[in-house]
Amino acid sequence: MHDGDTIALMSRQDEMRLMAKVARMYYGLGIRQQEITTRLNIHQSTISRLLKRAREANIVRISVSMPSGIFPELEEGLEEKYGLSEAIVVDCLPDEQQMVKDLGNAAAFYLETTIKEGEVLGISSWSRNLLAMVDSLHPTQRGNGGKVIQILGGMGSPGAQGHATSLTQRLAYLLGAAAVLLPAPGVVGSPEAKKVLEKDEYVRQVLDLFPKIDTALVGIGSLQPSKLLASSGNRFSQNEIRQLHAIGAVGDICLRFFDAEGHLVSTPLHNRVIGIELQALKSAKRVVGVAGGPRKEDAIRAALRGKWINVLITDKKTAENLLKETDSRPSRPGRRKTSRE
Repeated sequence: MHDGDTIALMSRQDEMRLMAKVARMYYGLGIRQQEITTRLNIHQSTISRLLKRAREANIVRISVSMPSGIFPELEEGLEEKYGLSEAIVVDCLPDEQQMVKDLGNAAAFYLETTIKEGEVLGISSWSRNLLAMVDSLHPTQRGNGGKVIQILGGMGSPGAQGHATSLTQRLAYLLGAAAVLLPAPGVVGSPEAKKVLEKDEYVRQVLDLFPKIDTALVGIGSLQPSKLLASSGNRFSQNEIRQLHAIGAVGDICLRFFDAEGHLVSTPLHNRVIGIELQALKSAKRVVGVAGGPRKEDAIRAALRGKWINVLITDKKTAENLLKETDSRPSRPGRRKTSRE
């Protein structure tokens, strides 16, 4: 006799009694289905069906209680609204320095749990959040046989240059991967200087690896550079930043600027940047943006609209604001139309 026939022969009262008994044994007492089968002399498929009916009849009600500081609804909302493959929302104090540490911790855990052997990582220079991520990483060999590639020039002032070099080298060491440094500045003085540097054999070797990147780790910048970027010398002048603002730029990834809708702005400044192009960045399977706080909110929203990242690690307040319909930044009339690079 099949288990469906067994249940069909029961009276409604008998079925309810048996459902309740099986549900109590399984959910209340933690007895495994195989042991319930032995004790009650009922086929295991009948046990499974009774448990399913017990849930349908509200004899069993399953609820998931989220620990404090966990925000699955915000994460799911961001994933749905912006087409992200994953969003990670972190409970942060309203202190920028502490937020950097908290976002770095979350990014480190994400990387430790998702990195695969032989994976090729790209990492941007001059991001405090990524620096905090590396500081929080635990040594692992999960990235064995892979590479960590610097995707934005890291040469600059001697003190700050150590940050960019250390970022790539330490990350590679902690993951058991090989470090690949980009031996060039992030910003040069002219397009001609960029052309000369990109012809250098060692620079060219790194640039040719960009299409092979599986996962890219990037910061998202506002128009005003962070202290780390400013101290490196890899920045544009205040006059050039005002020009970017005038054509509608709100933020950047790897010093490639975009407007509020995520469209790359047409600017000759891009011809002075040595690093990955955003269109090339899109070819990576995962582009992980780590950023948060009110100063970067408009830039993060724009990066999401432009689909420049598909994984976002941010703070709770920023996540809540990103789910609102309108920008926090008031619109400016007369903004010039922008174009994609």
